[in-house]
Amino acid sequence: METPGSQSSLHRANLERVVRAVRLAGSLTQAEIARSTGLSAATVSNIVRELKDGGTVEVTPTSAGGRRARSVSLSGDAGIVIGVDFGHTHLRVAVGNLAHQVLAEESEPLDVDASWVDGFDRAEALVGRLIETVGVGRDKVIGVGLGVPGPIDVESGTLGSTAILPGWTGINPRQELSDRLGVPVYVDNDANLGALGELVWGSGRGVKDLAYIKVASGVGAGLVINGQIYRGPGGTAGEIGHITLDESGPVCRCGNRGCLETFAAARYVLPLLQPSHGPDLTMDRVVQLGQEGDPGCRRVIADVGRHIGSGVANLCNLLNPSRVVLGGSLAEAGELVLAPIRDSVSRYAIPSAARQLTVLPGALGGRAEVLGALALVLSEMGDSTVLEGSSTSGAALGRVAVSSAR
Repeated sequence: METPGSQSSLHRANLERVVRAVRLAGSLTQAEIARSTGLSAATVSNIVRELKDGGTVEVTPTSAGGRRARSVSLSGDAGIVIGVDFGHTHLRVAVGNLAHQVLAEESEPLDVDASWVDGFDRAEALVGRLIETVGVGRDKVIGVGLGVPGPIDVESGTLGSTAILPGWTGINPRQELSDRLGVPVYVDNDANLGALGELVWGSGRGVKDLAYIKVASGVGAGLVINGQIYRGPGGTAGEIGHITLDESGPVCRCGNRGCLETFAAARYVLPLLQPSHGPDLTMDRVVQLGQEGDPGCRRVIADVGRHIGSGVANLCNLLNPSRVVLGGSLAEAGELVLAPIRDSVSRYAIPSAARQLTVLPGALGGRAEVLGALALVLSEMGDSTVLEGSSTSGAALGRVAVSSAR
């Protein structure tokens, strides 16, 4: 047993500090590790050598500032993580390693309104299929990140009341998937995971304060403050879709009137165009037609952008983020929607906050949430798990690869 304050416990703590820095960044040079951990260059060099000899990290030649350097990343054999994203109309699963490399990814249509049992059955089957595709042992699975399109109660872990997933209210998605797969599961809503995905792999790289706005069946925001997702004490931070724009406006699914969601979400926007464009119109098609010059679609996209901009202006005044990233299918409209957002921000936000803000489309498209699920595991998993190997944390997965429906 290690004694607190002993040389062995100090060495163990330094090992974990180095592993944590590399795990969160994906890869770092030894000089960057020293700066981020506060350890001396000599200590970092010795620790990296020890971790390399033990197979925990890989070291490859690189350059930094025009000088030769050594890039350190977690070994591809150190373990794998899995991301699962339940969208309103799709299921997407990705497998990645601890070096932030995506090894396999697949999506399929899914009507989440049909049955949560069917949704988890299919997620379980798809996870098993992708693990086989990657060709690693199931004992290498360290954890699973799970995204759902609804608020998660922080205390109980259950999915809160929502009109988007009425049949899922009250279930504990983390416990359900953990029971099926036998590994730790980390769960969050889709907007938060979209923010994480863009922060690590996409348009949010290099900043510590941003808001990811997802416009789909609902409207939500993932908030990143000082590099960390901000969820609030009850887990409902970021519900930008329920900012009131017009107290005499349409009744929202939350029970209030004139919420931003009633002016921007697909379920409210599409009926405006369906009389002239047909009942099968989708937001993807609206964006496509708008880019092709359809005047009605262009007008609706611009109106949605202005309404979203009003909500973003409120965020600017409250939180002063340096970047806003627009996700969901609407982001594919580019300047058709981004320019009106910027116009509203300029009009309604405090001038200094508006000047500091950059509004960008998401770089990851529909992959943002599932990649964010991978990033969630990478940020939440313990460093001791990497150092001790993942065999104990993932051993149970082999017993329940693709179990029967429940």
